[in-house]
Amino acid sequence: MGKSLCNLCPATTKNTSRAAEERGKWSSKKEFILSVAGATIGLGNVWRFPYLCYKNGGGAFFIPYILFLVTSGIPMFILETALGQYSSQGGIRCWRKICPLFEGLGFASQIIIFYTNISYTVILAWAFFYFFSSFSGELPWTTCNNTWNTDNCVIINNYNATANWTSSVNVSSSSVMEYWQRRVLNISTGIETMGNLRRDLSLCLLLSWVICYFCVWKGVRSTGKASYFTATSPLILLVLLFLRGITLPGALHGVKYYLYPNPARLSDPQVWIDAGTQIYYSLALCTGCMTSLGSYNKYNNDCYRDSICLCLANSGFSFLSGFVIFSVLGYMSQKQGVDISAVAESGPGLVFIVYPQAVTLLPWPQVWSVCFFSMIILLGIDGQFVGLESLITSLADVYPSQIRKGRHREFCLLLICSCGFLLGLFLVTEIFDHYVCSGPTLLLMAIFQSVIVGWIYGAGRFCHNIEDMIGYKPLPLVKYCWLYITPLMGIGVFVFLLLRYTPMTFNNTYVYPWWAYFIGWFLALSSLSMIPANMIWKLAKGNETLWERLKTASQPAGDLPVMSGEMESMNASLTTRPS
Repeated sequence: MGKSLCNLCPATTKNTSRAAEERGKWSSKKEFILSVAGATIGLGNVWRFPYLCYKNGGGAFFIPYILFLVTSGIPMFILETALGQYSSQGGIRCWRKICPLFEGLGFASQIIIFYTNISYTVILAWAFFYFFSSFSGELPWTTCNNTWNTDNCVIINNYNATANWTSSVNVSSSSVMEYWQRRVLNISTGIETMGNLRRDLSLCLLLSWVICYFCVWKGVRSTGKASYFTATSPLILLVLLFLRGITLPGALHGVKYYLYPNPARLSDPQVWIDAGTQIYYSLALCTGCMTSLGSYNKYNNDCYRDSICLCLANSGFSFLSGFVIFSVLGYMSQKQGVDISAVAESGPGLVFIVYPQAVTLLPWPQVWSVCFFSMIILLGIDGQFVGLESLITSLADVYPSQIRKGRHREFCLLLICSCGFLLGLFLVTEIFDHYVCSGPTLLLMAIFQSVIVGWIYGAGRFCHNIEDMIGYKPLPLVKYCWLYITPLMGIGVFVFLLLRYTPMTFNNTYVYPWWAYFIGWFLALSSLSMIPANMIWKLAKGNETLWERLKTASQPAGDLPVMSGEMESMNASLTTRPS
């Protein structure tokens, strides 16, 4: 099978250095490293990984996590970064270069990026709102005498360790929860009730988009420079919060809950599903970001070593984040006299409910609140403006004469940001993020990518391409992951997700109407549908037979750089390989 599929894609030997120079390059390797680090190290490392560790067996969770990292995360990261560097093209044209039949994969990834930017820039707006509120003389979520509070409002800090309070009080009527639900979100009765636009939140959303715009508007020149600050500052703040957290009473109690291994949990398929989806989620895979960022590298950059180091750095940041979060949760648990399970949260609940409540228990709460939300803002902004850079890079590669002319790039970027801002005001809900920006969509994209490179273009050929760039071949494990392990593991996780699918709810209580789920699936399919739509369009053109059109649409471009003698070595290996 591998022989027949690879024969569809004969190698060619033309050079593309002039076109690559017109696109620009990173000023230094540091800019590439910091930009990629900023794209991959984000909110998921802080609010998702620590909770998954705690929920799925503590230290035992590292077994499936590391397994997926080695067999799926790192190989796919290498594939995307090397593909961008080799082709010198962004997330769309790179697929046209190696297999035009699947160019729709690039369009799908850019739609996912656009949706993700809309969703996560709203989270940035919430973080800015909390950040500005942290400069008040008294944190507004620590009192119950505000206009948004109800008669049932409770200040958690006023409860001592012997008080008979329950988690229901903590969840439904604490001052922190009421601030989040009634002041920040002003939650309506249902998704069918849109409510009024919030002027303060709208301004925070506008600020988020403006910052992202000016980080990207000059291309890799501005993106690389901005990453020096946005990629390093969160690590400094995280270390500061770590040093403060481990010195708190009860911190070791929290760390024990975070890491104490429970091997019995490994028998639950959900643990393995969580590990797989977390890898794709935190490494920003299958969105075209790594391909676009890699396309600005010099041809001989060691993208293989860089990819491995960046993946390990991402996991290390996630691991350190767990100590930061659970040391504070351990202190919070001891201070309030409750089990840590009553305060452990994931997602926005951790960032906007649990941690704000935790800082109220610390001396100088405003200082720690500013530090924490500064870290959240920087993590979010870095990921969003890199996503914007990937999107505008991919579009400029498809329409170079229109977008790279004069200030057309800046105007195109302004149009994208304006549309994202307007859609963010009206269309963002929890269901949007669940269906469009996570799990099943990314898994399907990963399966397609590994099959295209491994079987159609040829894993052996791509390893030769990498050797031409960096001077040595990747480990054989990477090749076999592209061919077998990554697609099989992706299919397995996807099947389990389908078997365990249940319609999502809001706060485990509100059930969305049927049309809301329909919108969610429609948005998910709006990206994935680009793959078959592009295939049909490619095969519909021309007067040749269907098989000839299939072969033509599966051939790589004639101007791809290739190593000398590659064709001879590939032909020799194919003739000696059993059919």
